[in-house]
Amino acid sequence: MTTIVHELQASYAFMERNANLIKRYWSWELVWLVYSIANSLAVSYIGLGMEQIAGSQSVDGRYLVLYLVVGTLVWRYLSMIFYWITDVIGMERWEGTIEYTLMAPISRITHMAGQTIFAVFYSLLFTAIILMVTVVLFEIDLAKANLWGGTLMMIAGSLSFIGVGIMGSILPMLFPERGSQMTHVIIAMLLLVSGVYYPVNVLPEILQKLAVISPATYVLDGARLALLEGASTRSLWPYIWPTLIMGVIAIPAGLRIFGLAERYAKRTGKLHRNG
Repeated sequence: MTTIVHELQASYAFMERNANLIKRYWSWELVWLVYSIANSLAVSYIGLGMEQIAGSQSVDGRYLVLYLVVGTLVWRYLSMIFYWITDVIGMERWEGTIEYTLMAPISRITHMAGQTIFAVFYSLLFTAIILMVTVVLFEIDLAKANLWGGTLMMIAGSLSFIGVGIMGSILPMLFPERGSQMTHVIIAMLLLVSGVYYPVNVLPEILQKLAVISPATYVLDGARLALLEGASTRSLWPYIWPTLIMGVIAIPAGLRIFGLAERYAKRTGKLHRNG
């Protein structure tokens, strides 16, 4: 019991550390929030733009707006989780604490648990703010939307993105100079094949096959059903269980790969401050 309490306290310590980082760099977080809101709105306005370009009789602009709004919100949430986890090495390196953290007498599961729990809650809060601004500007009626089902869908999908994020975090560890930039390749490929801004069936066949193994595909489809069509939470199960299975596979695999990379980095002296 003492060991469990110690590990929980250690996980909370990482959550508290991340909260303090946000307080320290609050101005950057504010800039990022404004950027995220502007980016989400810009994409969503494409729906109204297409209605005007194609003619109101050919395109339902309001539906396009809702389609794009859900896509941008879900993707913003998932990508924030990914970046919070992959940036853990970069932040530790910048703060000059990477050697102390990775050599502390705590398990890596404890370390990543604190990091990922904070990432999920912070990303949900961030996404909720963007949603509120979007609802006000586009006068979206959420009376028929299944908000609980959509939230549950995103939380289920976050498990697999946590695993992918842990795998991606080895890049900043092994490549101190450009590792953080290399993680953008992973998120860009998921963005391409997951149907964030368009249906997956418009993609070439080879990319449609890759979409099947992308957890974001199922999260987006399930969230759109819940938020656009008001589908019941029970009916979302066919979209939830694939993401749960992917998470069960991805998280242990990510921890295993991270452990191997960590031992290699310690052996080759890559744990040093950069910047």
